[in-house]
Formats: sequence, structure tokens, C-alpha cells
Amino acid sequence: MATHAVEIAQGERFQFGENWRRFLANLSEQRISAAEESLRNMLEVSDLKGRTFLDIGSGSGLFSLAARRLGARVHSFDYDPQSVACTRELRRRYFEDDPDWRVEEGSALDSGYLSSLGKFDVVYSWGVLHHTGAMWHALENAVLPVRDGGQLFIALYNDQGGLSRRWTAIKKNYNRHRILRGPIIAWSFAYLFGGSFLKNLLRGRPTKAFEGPSRGMSVWHDMIDWVGGYPFEVAGPGEIFEFFKQRGFTLTRLVTTHSLGCNEFVFRRVR
Repeated sequence: MATHAVEIAQGERFQFGENWRRFLANLSEQRISAAEESLRNMLEVSDLKGRTFLDIGSGSGLFSLAARRLGARVHSFDYDPQSVACTRELRRRYFEDDPDWRVEEGSALDSGYLSSLGKFDVVYSWGVLHHTGAMWHALENAVLPVRDGGQLFIALYNDQGGLSRRWTAIKKNYNRHRILRGPIIAWSFAYLFGGSFLKNLLRGRPTKAFEGPSRGMSVWHDMIDWVGGYPFEVAGPGEIFEFFKQRGFTLTRLVTTHSLGCNEFVFRRVR
């Protein structure tokens, strides 16, 4: 989309797709299996056979792939053309020419587009909607494709008050001033991982600080995503609970964080 390219050029948006392109170079069976396990645990299922799965903001395509391997019919879309390319690459590698996995470019802020997709058993959007520049509008749109009785699995950055505002400023500077990116990454590494890195270095295992989290993602690429991830918005768990309660959803799973990370929610549509 032309708008996306303009936002990148103006320093108003992070190049998420470029980060995920690098991540795919190190994708392993272990990471894919971890992503599958994450979906099974949060959705409380053994598989997704016979279900439809919408991935809003598919990014690297890892979780679309996990859902497809669990048996779902998958529709993936992303606003970032490079993220779309990443998802298509995973489809090519693992499910080439598969009619049950569709990948395309689209925006979570386009209510007409979301409405045109039909209804899904599972709508998934992990760590995406807070990067749209209009999070509450994106959350409203995420309701549209969830069928009656269907599940909505989202993750959003936790509101840390003043700390969140300071990180917003850091992210703005990272995207607007290329010369600052190296120093910001170095400072962020020291801030986020310095203690753990030094401790593990003394124990002779310095790479342990970079072992991937349980979702199958890469700590390093997640850190780059965190530092550069802009636009950036946050919300507290209570705000999200009330928002979806008013729209006919009941909360079935909640994993909260007291850190800078994401709170995870699984809702079921009851009306």
C-alpha cells in the first residue's frame, strides 16, 4: 500500500516486515511446534480441525502456519507488504498451492474489508492492534469477523503509565532518526537483558539470555520489534475486559504481565 511506504519514509512506522524476514531465516521445527502449543493452550483445544482461523496482522506468518498445521482453514492478512511476503513464503514452504490457506494484504482499520471476509471460528491478533495508530478502532473492527460462539484471541501491550510514555518517545526517535538506531538498540539491550547476559556470561553460557520464549518467537527479533514498534498504544486488562463485555463477549482465558510485555486475552462471543 502506498500509505504504508509513505509512513515508513516519514519515520511514522516501523518496518515490521523486514524484521520478520530476518526471523524466518532461523525458523525451526522447534519454534513451529512451540507456536502450535501456544495456540492449543490458550484456545483450550487439541487441534483446530474443521475450524476457520483469521490471522489479523500475520507478521512472519508463524501462527498462521501453526493454525494450518493444527488443521484450520486459514485466512492471513497484514498491512505491511513485507509481512505479507513473509507469510506467503511460509505458505510456499509448507503448504504450497493450498486452497485452505489464503494470504493477502489488508488493514485492520478497514471495517469494510473486515466485514467482507465473513465469519470465523477463531480470530487471532497477537501484538498487532496496538501498532495500527488507532487501537480502539482496530479492536472494534476485530469484533466484526467473529462468529456467534467464536473465539477472539488478542494480545496487547500492558499500560505501564509513565514508563509506557517514555518508551513511546524512544520508539518515535528510533523510527525518525536513523542515526540514533544503533545507540538505542545498544541501550535497550543493556536495559532489557544486561543483567541476565552478564550473569549467564559468568556461568559460561552467554547465549542463554537469548533463548526463545514459549511462543516460538526469537528473543532478539522480539526485542527489535519492541524497540522499533511504532505506532504504539497500551491498555490495562480492565479496559479491554469492559470493552468486549459491552460488545457481547465473555472472557475465557487471561494471562497478564507486570512488565512491558503483552496481556493475552481469549474471549468468546455470546451474542
